[in-house]
Amino acid sequence: MAFLTKQKLFSKQWFIDYSLILFGAFILAGGFVWFITPHRIVPGGVYGIAIVVHYTTRGLIPFWPDGFPIGLFGLIVNIPLTVAGIKILGPKFGIKTVTGFVLTSIFIDGITFLRPSGNPALVNDVLLSCLFGGILIGFGLGLIFKARATSGGSDIIAMIIAKYTHLQLGKLMIYVDSGIVLLGLIAFHDWHIPLYSWVVIYISGRVIDMILEGAGYNKALLIVSAKPDEIKEKIINDLDRSGTLFTGVGMYTGEEKKIIFTVVSRREVAILQEYISRIDADAFITVMDTSEILGEGFQSLKKKTEPG
Repeated sequence: MAFLTKQKLFSKQWFIDYSLILFGAFILAGGFVWFITPHRIVPGGVYGIAIVVHYTTRGLIPFWPDGFPIGLFGLIVNIPLTVAGIKILGPKFGIKTVTGFVLTSIFIDGITFLRPSGNPALVNDVLLSCLFGGILIGFGLGLIFKARATSGGSDIIAMIIAKYTHLQLGKLMIYVDSGIVLLGLIAFHDWHIPLYSWVVIYISGRVIDMILEGAGYNKALLIVSAKPDEIKEKIINDLDRSGTLFTGVGMYTGEEKKIIFTVVSRREVAILQEYISRIDADAFITVMDTSEILGEGFQSLKKKTEPG
């Protein structure tokens, strides 16, 4: 998580970032209210705990006979966690993070209030609800993360534990969320709940990766050929791409070889392969999936990282 950066108020990037947070929070809230909460699925995080509290307090609080509001509980927990995070970890949690979890809490309780009494599931099939709920949660979180904000909650807990134990943060986040999932098992005494919850966690994680890194439309190629000059001309002139040409030595023959590294689209892979097969049928080509390409001709590294 990045340290606080100064961002010009009401700049173009400011509007983009806060629009992403606004829409991300709404989509995230919708995923919970329409698909996850009605089936008592507990997909980790503060809102996973909130779902457990919501169902276990039904009929116990006269003011909230349906159970303690999920959004309100998330807000109550996130505020002290954020304060603790700032004191223990330093200024890593900016106004964007606060905006993100405040909006998410408001949207969760607001959408719940507008729904029919009893908050029935939008889809009765639990697995289908896990699929669409995971997609919406992942998409919403992805938009929030794209604005360089965070979801707070269990992430902060994991970071605090990591500071004092020196364990890997990624593993700690899995441990914390898994512990929250098991809390759902203890509260509801149903083995289906943790299994469905882990399905949601996996799907939402994959969607977050896709939002942040793209869908892998581009491919990276390593080409070893006896005709590097012809291939270079094809890449530069016909495909309007560039690449890197470097020298290697064959392990078996000991001969010096030219190696081309380039990144092209999926369609261009087929064009390049067909061309190389005609001029050098013995060429060696490695095609690799890419999660994100930053640099000239692709997404600007400066634009991605600058605060605006």
